[in-house]
Amino acid sequence: MLADLCAQTVQVGQPGLAQLNSATPTLAALSSLALSHFLMTGAILFVLGLIGFVTRRNLIIMFLCTEMMFQGVVISLVAFALFHGNVTGQTFVIFVLTIAAAEAALALGLVVLLFRRRRTLDAGAWSAMSG
Repeated sequence: MLADLCAQTVQVGQPGLAQLNSATPTLAALSSLALSHFLMTGAILFVLGLIGFVTRRNLIIMFLCTEMMFQGVVISLVAFALFHGNVTGQTFVIFVLTIAAAEAALALGLVVLLFRRRRTLDAGAWSAMSG
């Protein structure tokens, strides 16, 4: 079935907007998604990540919430790139994902180091750092 979906031709009528072959109802149903659907999904992911980051005190959960905020931004960038018909947004997404991967590696190392020092992952325990 996947090979059939990939074999269908897409005819471009306007820049960035594709009109799909009517022989594929699955692709035709996907074409009814508007830019607002993708932006709303990205905004929901970002807001849920922001709420989780502000309300949770566990360092790992806070880290995962920042990753969720990154993914919300990525969805919005890809949606704008698809809507405008250029690959600039998708190229920028690759850079955002690279930065997120580097941040994940550093954050994981930092969390392990902090856990070894105080045996807790509560952010409140680290709020009053003494030098």
